[in-house]
Parts: sequence; structure tokens; C-alpha cells
Amino acid sequence: MKGLINKAREDHLAPADYQNSTFTISNLGSFGIEEFSAIINPPNSAILAVGKAVRVPRVNDKDEITINSMMTLTLSCDHRVIDGAVGASFMTDLKNMLEFPIQSLY
Repeated sequence: MKGLINKAREDHLAPADYQNSTFTISNLGSFGIEEFSAIINPPNSAILAVGKAVRVPRVNDKDEITINSMMTLTLSCDHRVIDGAVGASFMTDLKNMLEFPIQSLY
């Protein structure tokens, strides 16, 4: 993985370096895009689109207004391989891990 990261940083990453995967993460948030839908790259079975984190006002459980960072994640699944309910379960787990990272250790 470190080798691929270095190749990407040095603009030497070739398509052959990332072919034959099953899952892709596409991060356009780093380019300021708040939300988008990504298209699955064959032969992958899913792709996760990651948008920009933005600060938004929210009302908490105590009816207080707080400022929170919010990020949109969109999962596209090939339903021939991944059932929508399984994809939704994955997104729920991912959301919980991002919001409460300490729980990932249990």
C-alpha cells in the first residue's frame, strides 16, 4: 500500500497498479465537491463517493444549536453482487465508525 501511495504522490500511478480491485473509494471532497454519485469501475462491485466536510448548524438532543462538521458519503453498489440492504448495513457501520472511532476497537 505504501508503494501505491508513493506512486500516486509522484504521479507515477498506472491503471495496471489499481486494476482487479473489488471496491473503490473516490474522494472529490479534497477538490471542494460537497456531494456526488460515483460510477462503479468494472470489475468492482461498489464505489464509495466521499464529499467535502462542511460546517453546519445542528440542533442537539438538548435543543441547543451547535456547529458540526458534516460529510456526505454515497455508496453505489452493483446489485448483482451486493444487495442494497447489505450496502445500507455497511454505510451504517461506516457512519458509526467515523462518528465514534473508539468503538472500532471493540
